[in-house]
Amino acid sequence: MEGVEAKPMKGVNGIHDPNNKEDHDADFDPSASPPFKIAEIRAAIPKHCWVKNPWRSFSYVLRDLVVIFALAAAAIYFNNWYVWPLYWAAQGTMFWALFVLGHDCGHGSFSDSRLLNNVVGHFLHSAILVPYNGWRISHRTHHQNHGHVENDESWVPLTEKVYTSLDESTRKFRFRVPYPIFAYPFYLSLMCFLYWIDLQWTRSPGKQGSHFNPYSDLFAPNERNDIITSTVCWTLMLAFLVCMSVIVGPVQVLKIYGVPYWIFVMWLDMVTYLHHHGYDEHKLPWYRGKEWSYLRGGLTTVDRDYGLINNIHHDIGTHVIHHLFPQIPHYHLVEATRSAKHVLGKYYREPKKSGPFPFHLINNLVASMSNDHYVSDTGDIVYYQTDPKLYKSLKNKLI
Repeated sequence: MEGVEAKPMKGVNGIHDPNNKEDHDADFDPSASPPFKIAEIRAAIPKHCWVKNPWRSFSYVLRDLVVIFALAAAAIYFNNWYVWPLYWAAQGTMFWALFVLGHDCGHGSFSDSRLLNNVVGHFLHSAILVPYNGWRISHRTHHQNHGHVENDESWVPLTEKVYTSLDESTRKFRFRVPYPIFAYPFYLSLMCFLYWIDLQWTRSPGKQGSHFNPYSDLFAPNERNDIITSTVCWTLMLAFLVCMSVIVGPVQVLKIYGVPYWIFVMWLDMVTYLHHHGYDEHKLPWYRGKEWSYLRGGLTTVDRDYGLINNIHHDIGTHVIHHLFPQIPHYHLVEATRSAKHVLGKYYREPKKSGPFPFHLINNLVASMSNDHYVSDTGDIVYYQTDPKLYKSLKNKLI
């Protein structure tokens, strides 16, 4: 199959003066081995940034839960079609914020107590229909293998061989916005019932396994009880929603919970995709074999600015330092990033400043989905390539 190789373009990768032409014209290869070690980045981060304060962590949980219940109460009280769309957007965003706090539990950055992390993580993630341990373990795999073509877990690139094996409708469905930002339940939840069926949207093409099946190849044998625990918690939440549908009616449950859940899914898929794709100035490398290292893989991640949403979703946009050091609590990530920039230099890509709401990221999402289709089957440093036929099809749909 003949594709268009997406080579890295000229331009400084990171801290630069946008008005300085020489800065823009400087050559920088983001795939080059960095001249610093991860220990140097660690040393640049203040010691207090590593301290986990469970009381502070709980304050964010309390804040989010108060907002969630207040929003639901207000929507039920007013109960008109001027309010419901505003409620859905706000509540879906708060579900996403709740996910981020559960995500901290999964990394152990919520507190130093593994038991506390797991209890809180199960409560928060089950409430939004995420199997905590199943997600925690696969997400750990993602962090340990970030930027690796074969071993990464989240939004991994398709190899040319896998891409060409997909039928045309699957390709279009995978790369045509907005369909991909609704992918998470198919990647995760539907496999509770259908993991024995070969669905293209269960994990990624070429990967198999269920987040609900304790015998999945995602998990080690000693993790099976963890998967059973999180699956039971997930099932209890689903049963609660079914009971509420019987009591108050399915339409009311759909309005209060169902629609915000899908807004949360959109946030989750968009944010996780854009932290590893869609950088404005040039393509970022993916690695295999001897060229991959934990540091080089982590440096392919991208920070994003979400405007007013930064504080709401707990500064998850500070993603580079988070990926390299996931044990840092979210409330220290901004300071840790600021402190490490002088070490990272051009390997840090300053995020484009957002307005109050990050509408500018829609352009990054569409552009990446239109161009970033597959990588070469061979080579230890590869870049996304474009399928001209699919690109033309997607472009025509946007016109």
